[in-house]
Amino acid sequence: MNRVILIGNLTKDPELRYTPNGVAVATFTLAVSRPRANQAGERETDFINIVVWQKLADLCASYLRKGRQAAVEGRLQTRSYDNKEGRKVYVTEVVAENVQFLGARSGNEGSGFDPAFGGGGGGGAKPPAKGNDYDPFGDPFADAGKPINISDDDLPF
Repeated sequence: MNRVILIGNLTKDPELRYTPNGVAVATFTLAVSRPRANQAGERETDFINIVVWQKLADLCASYLRKGRQAAVEGRLQTRSYDNKEGRKVYVTEVVAENVQFLGARSGNEGSGFDPAFGGGGGGGAKPPAKGNDYDPFGDPFADAGKPINISDDDLPF
């Protein structure tokens, strides 16, 4: 079994690239604090490389920023390549299958909107577009007091 679940903070903004076939791939590093203090009483931090593919890569590049907390679920992968000096370099990274955006985006404390809702299997979904000024992190109750038009077909009961 190869499952990894991490919660940490991004060390820098995700880097988004595309393969020659047009597939999106984003990479970022997650700083994850160890659960116990070392002998000096300090908590150490591991810096773990994360790779995200397809639509979830686009979402991560759009919504994650340096310092933002995220939960990553995926698998551990090790690969190697020959560097410019001809030496074999080994890279260990987490290939993310699900990324949950935690914490609040600056300026929107308390917003519970998560653009990666359900993002398994390279998934996630973009929030519905509502014109050019749509802010997915805005207050969902901003129009409180105004009637809401919901069709009976859209109600779950």
